Amino acid sequence: MRVDHANLSLLGMRESNQDRVGIEVAEGGALLIACDGMGGHAEGERAAQIAHEVIGARFRAASPPLLDPLGFLHLALGAAHQQIVRIGVDMPLDNRPRATIALCLVQRQSAYFAHVGDSRTYLLRHGKVVARTRDHSHVEVLVREGVILADQAQHHPMRNYVESCLGGEPLLPEMDLSTRQALLAGDVLLVCTDGLWAHLDDAIIAGAFAAGETPLLEALQALGARAVAGGGPSADNTSAVALRFLEST
Repeated sequence: MRVDHANLSLLGMRESNQDRVGIEVAEGGALLIACDGMGGHAEGERAAQIAHEVIGARFRAASPPLLDPLGFLHLALGAAHQQIVRIGVDMPLDNRPRATIALCLVQRQSAYFAHVGDSRTYLLRHGKVVARTRDHSHVEVLVREGVILADQAQHHPMRNYVESCLGGEPLLPEMDLSTRQALLAGDVLLVCTDGLWAHLDDAIIAGAFAAGETPLLEALQALGARAVAGGGPSADNTSAVALRFLEST
């Protein structure tokens, strides 16, 4: 499998960076990870770090390509959740570490998504969004039910209200797993925290990678800078990892 990949994590206008993003690449596959420690919760940064480490370690030990990629993603999210819950068990419920997360597993000309909360995965092709995850958030429900338009979600007063996350209560959180997404040469997979997408519509995100000759890191840096500028004085941590699928060998 031949791929190109890049990642970035920008502080924005915050005092600390609670995001953790990265990519694990093996001969038989790759795993993109974006975690966002939830602001306002104690040790959100630690929660994101634990999720990143736990899931990355499980992928390295799994020897891809995986026979059951969706099963792997489900179990990996559960393991990360349990580890984050463990470190917060003696804290008041409102102060326990929490994080949102998005994962994308790539193998055998296919991609599989999993997420909890409002970190996202996009599949981009020829400057268009082929597929993306749907946030576990109040405004996403309003958009799906036709109460508000997609462009109104960016300015809705409850846009930061997340309804599912890793950590907090011991019960497993709501998590969504995709069906198999077939990949074509030149496709870009983007996994990001809400600091990247919150002030950019999908057309802008897809268009950033439309020119295949633009180096992936350069395109990602330009998109990150635009996201931070769009956030103005309240710009959040802005993080993403991108993979361009070249071909299977």
